Amino acid sequence: MTTLQEDTVIRKLSPGERIPYDLLLLADPSVIAINSYLSLSELYVMEQGQQIIGSYVLYTNDPEEVEIKNIAVNPAWQGKGFGKILLQDATQRARANGFRRLVIGTGNSSIAQLYLYQRQGFEITAVKKDHFMMHYQEPIYENGIQCKHLIMLEKRLR
Repeated sequence: MTTLQEDTVIRKLSPGERIPYDLLLLADPSVIAINSYLSLSELYVMEQGQQIIGSYVLYTNDPEEVEIKNIAVNPAWQGKGFGKILLQDATQRARANGFRRLVIGTGNSSIAQLYLYQRQGFEITAVKKDHFMMHYQEPIYENGIQCKHLIMLEKRLR
């Protein structure tokens, strides 16, 4: 558990606790997609007081690589540095667990996320063309741009 302020913590969600789908759906608009990776992942939540204000999901791709499958901050708390703190926490946990690489994917239309991830040391490694058009029934739009391609980024941990 990472302690931030006196009343703010990041902790692994315990079995049986309510899954914060409201947050997870901010980063991935498909409950089916979320459920496909959630059971094989670790879900971390950021709480301030008793309120969950952010979350991220870590999924092990192989013994050397872990992926942030989902990361989100409640809209009322966005723009206050909590996304950066969640990324730093995920990086620390991945490094402490012996992974060599931390990867994350986002849409071509996710301008703020691409900026944040690169500022936190992630580098673009691949573009999966038409990923969102093939895997999501409804079109996704952000910042007035259709989300079509999945941009993969990687951060070397050691």
